[in-house]
Amino acid sequence: MTLKIEHLTGGYSGTPVIKDINLTIKPGEALGLIGLNGAGKSTTIKHLLGLLRPQQGKISLDGISLANEPSKFKKKLAYIPETPVIYPELTLKEHLELTMLAYDLDLDEAWEKAHRLLKTFRLDDKLDWLPVHFSKGMQQKVMITAAFLAPAKLLVIDEPFTGLDPLAVANFIDLIRQGKQEGKEILMTTHVLADAQQAISNYAVLNRGTIEVVGTLDEIRRHYGLKATDSFDRLYQLLYQEQSNA
Repeated sequence: MTLKIEHLTGGYSGTPVIKDINLTIKPGEALGLIGLNGAGKSTTIKHLLGLLRPQQGKISLDGISLANEPSKFKKKLAYIPETPVIYPELTLKEHLELTMLAYDLDLDEAWEKAHRLLKTFRLDDKLDWLPVHFSKGMQQKVMITAAFLAPAKLLVIDEPFTGLDPLAVANFIDLIRQGKQEGKEILMTTHVLADAQQAISNYAVLNRGTIEVVGTLDEIRRHYGLKATDSFDRLYQLLYQEQSNA
């Protein structure tokens, strides 16, 4: 049972931003979606979340079609946005209670798991805090805690390392590894490959709305003619030059 994105074309106002995208993520697999700003990463995520309707193609998870059974599909998905979505009137405790209610969780079991996550991210003494007291990094930890609290089959993670301190990054990477062991499917967009590659082995390069190559970082290096000693900044330079010359 897998996430399947098949021949997905979509965008805004009838103008395609992504074109004929095909991706498969199997249980226990984490895939990094990488590319320049404007390549179509956010558009792909919005289609996965059901915020945009495909112009062509389909998306399914465990055989459940997003187009035909959107509620059932979304119950299997959790999302960590690049910019935390925090309700200013709700405490940390109330944010987690909202997550528990949204996924119909058993409250005793959910709180047991929540307390473990809160302790991991050093938020266990802040349950009664309002978001006005949270730093950007703390808000991101709230998003991570809520996402891993949910019994989601698919985790969609958008640029998660922004604002996280090194300890939180290490904790987050441990959670991704644990999620893979539990059979979760993970799609992550990121520019911070040094951190991402500690938990992700395969990547898809999105360029001008199309997937150019899927593989390990070494396979991607070979595809673009990069040396083993080249940093991935060089990859982005090549993609930018290609766009400029188009």
